[in-house]
Amino acid sequence: MELSIDAIPYISMAMAHENVMSAVGTRLLESSLDIASAEVENLTKAMELSVNPSVGANFDVAV
Repeated sequence: MELSIDAIPYISMAMAHENVMSAVGTRLLESSLDIASAEVENLTKAMELSVNPSVGANFDVAV
């Protein structure tokens, strides 16, 4: 395959476009990971607040 001098700007633009798309994808992934991490943290806090140590500690049994 032979490349001409005229193709250089198009190749350069395609490479720049690919770099931009890669950066956008990386940023979206980073944002998604931040959101997921915050959701896990909120779920953990909610589970910690829902613990009631007195529930289930004592029970009556009648036979």
